[in-house]
Amino acid sequence: MLNSAFSLKGRVALVTGGSKGLGKAMARGFAEAGADIFISSRHADELGAAAAEIGKGTESRVAWAVCDMNRRADVGVLARTALKELGRVDVLVNNAGSNVPQPIDQITDEAWDRIIELNLTSCMALTRAIVPQMKERRWGRIIHTSSIMGLASKHGRNAYSASKAALIGMAKASALDLGRFGITVNCIAPGPFLTDLPLSVLTAEEQRVFAEKTALGRWGEPKELAGPALLLASDAGSYITGSVLLVDGGTLCGTF
Repeated sequence: MLNSAFSLKGRVALVTGGSKGLGKAMARGFAEAGADIFISSRHADELGAAAAEIGKGTESRVAWAVCDMNRRADVGVLARTALKELGRVDVLVNNAGSNVPQPIDQITDEAWDRIIELNLTSCMALTRAIVPQMKERRWGRIIHTSSIMGLASKHGRNAYSASKAALIGMAKASALDLGRFGITVNCIAPGPFLTDLPLSVLTAEEQRVFAEKTALGRWGEPKELAGPALLLASDAGSYITGSVLLVDGGTLCGTF
């Protein structure tokens, strides 16, 4: 039955950047579909509260760990901790990310290195650590949170767009590496969603312009990403791999 294809009963999902915004919304959607959840972020105080919200009213177990994805050693610790706590990881969502807008001739080495490490390299490192146990069971779902900015861009988004476009390329290559093991690898490319990250770097006028550029005339709510993520995380999306699911309210429909 179609409903059972969307079930994650008996599965375990690891979501980085899961204490707020899109990460928390996706984790909540997975919990409602029956998965046990492991979330991470840099802030312990946010994680405890988020875990309670994610698991509320469900039978899902929700565990968490503090992890700075900019620190390569921390990424390895996160993988080992999640596997130890919940025994397995069936669904990996590489969602943690950030943005430091800088024009091409003003990019600092520090900002570039930090954004590429967080948005791209940490995703590789965590995927590399989690994939072996997926291959053993011949089932897995890997979802990278790319961005509309990986397909188009905006002034000053050099490092961010580069990292998000690279995730798409990495997903396509990984899909070829892992397909014969029953593991799918995809990207979600969100457009304008009301989360802390865009609201921290956009002026009120820029926020208005972004809303007007969508076909729907509004920003997305984080909960509106849960359904697309569940499709890619479940058996319902078993024949989707190496793809980019654009969830942008129709932003890229228009050119002029």
